[in-house]
Amino acid sequence: MPIGNSLGINNVRKLIRRVSRCDYPVIIRGETGVGKTLTARIIHLASFRKDRTFFHLGCSNIPSELFESELFGHEKGAFTEAIERKKGKVELAEGGTLLLDKRRKRK
Repeated sequence: MPIGNSLGINNVRKLIRRVSRCDYPVIIRGETGVGKTLTARIIHLASFRKDRTFFHLGCSNIPSELFESELFGHEKGAFTEAIERKKGKVELAEGGTLLLDKRRKRK
């Protein structure tokens, strides 16, 4: 759980407890460096999914033309470089957690 004893941190703790008991997608928003990835991992570890896979997909590192294939997979021959079937992250994370991180590349 987040460390601290401010009203804001206490509210984050309450939200983590609440959403970790739900079976719904969660959107975590905030400025760079506030701990969104850490919060996602804490929610995962506090949930019924804790024994399943946690995938962290850095979306900004994937070229736009390959993003759909990375997320949903592809069949052999679907495009020139598709020499074999590949499972996508959604399928691989089945029953676990898939964190889609839109973090921008550093310049």
